[in-house]
Amino acid sequence: MAGVGGVRRKSPVSPSPLWGKLHTLWQDKHLLLFKTEYTLLVVSVLWFLEIGINVWVIQKVAYTEIDWKAYMDEVEGVINGTYDYTQLKGDTGPLVYPAGFVYIFTALYYITGHGVNIRLGQYIFAFFYLVTLLLVFRIYYRTKKVPPYVFFFVCCASYRIHSIFVLRLFNDPVAMMLLFAAVNLFIDGYWTLGCGLYSLAVSVKMNVLLFAPGLLFLLLSEFGLMKTIPKLSLCAGIQVVLGLPFLLENPVGYMSRAFDLGRQFMFKWTVNWRFLPEWLFLNRYFHLLLLAAHLLTLLLFAFRRWKRPGESIFELLKEPGKRKIPAQKSTIVLILFTSNFIGMCFSRSLHYQFYVWYFHSLPYLLWSGGVKKLAHLLRVLILGLIELSWNTYPSTNSSSAALHVCHLIILLCLWLAPPLLSAAAETQEQKAVKDKRH
Repeated sequence: MAGVGGVRRKSPVSPSPLWGKLHTLWQDKHLLLFKTEYTLLVVSVLWFLEIGINVWVIQKVAYTEIDWKAYMDEVEGVINGTYDYTQLKGDTGPLVYPAGFVYIFTALYYITGHGVNIRLGQYIFAFFYLVTLLLVFRIYYRTKKVPPYVFFFVCCASYRIHSIFVLRLFNDPVAMMLLFAAVNLFIDGYWTLGCGLYSLAVSVKMNVLLFAPGLLFLLLSEFGLMKTIPKLSLCAGIQVVLGLPFLLENPVGYMSRAFDLGRQFMFKWTVNWRFLPEWLFLNRYFHLLLLAAHLLTLLLFAFRRWKRPGESIFELLKEPGKRKIPAQKSTIVLILFTSNFIGMCFSRSLHYQFYVWYFHSLPYLLWSGGVKKLAHLLRVLILGLIELSWNTYPSTNSSSAALHVCHLIILLCLWLAPPLLSAAAETQEQKAVKDKRH
């Protein structure tokens, strides 16, 4: 259409969708670190930063020998034909890990030139670290409970976690990498495959059993007793198959060493009980008290927080279709992480490498609590105090006491959280309101 004077007017050019998104992002930049919608963007940037951080740590920070040589000595004994677990040992003592550890570290033994090429081993563990972060970030992206700025504390800010992975080469990170892979499978509904991977994680280090009470509750909730038994049998069967060469040689020796629940810990390495006198730390009655408190707390959470209101605990034994209250999807991540965290709270001793057992789950637990007055700053302060406690070497009365105080606050917040049914109903209500708006 001709304009005034016969000059044709130019039609306005509509901006591209990508430009529109970038413009919106720029306008909302102050919310970038607080809105869970930006989780994927933030964690992607942090993950690529972590590649550089790990390379820098490996190149610039001195490697410290603690258990790697002992691991190599232990698997070398198996390579040389010794299958009696009571005869396998390294510099730091006897072999006390299940068979999955032996197979994985045997592979690392050959890859690193009989364990001599430490630098290659460090880069392999840096790869494990990056894979673990991907698995953890995927859990947080799926659940959308934690604001994106917190992920800086999950990766870049933790000296101790980087040290455990690439400067110490402990077996704990390998077990936790497999565990987080299993959690991702549970979230996606692949329960059988997830149970198999969970059992593999247990076969690397026994600490993964701290997740077992929560997993059992979830399996019963999802399938009932009869359909849970095959999945538990799969977990047990994998342990038998992996341990078969050692079970055939000396079954009692293998079981007593690989799954030694009564192993005594040294007082000088404890992170959580430094404020106690050594005689009490080593006392068996104190250990039994901790075990009783652990089991009681698990039962309280199972009956009062994990179970849906109005439902008998015996209903979980029935098939979901035969229950009086229809089955609903449980909060998988919350139950698993809480189960493990309770175990950490009542552990007989926590050593420095054990930090990786629950480090990546702490933000989820803090932002899942039911205390609304626990503001962002206080949550970050708790994360910082926990990090400080684990970085205090040797541990002190103050650092170990501070760790327990932080644990207690998190546990109370989890206890005060609304029942899972109410939380699920609230989520559905929020989703319905959001749908109406759109």
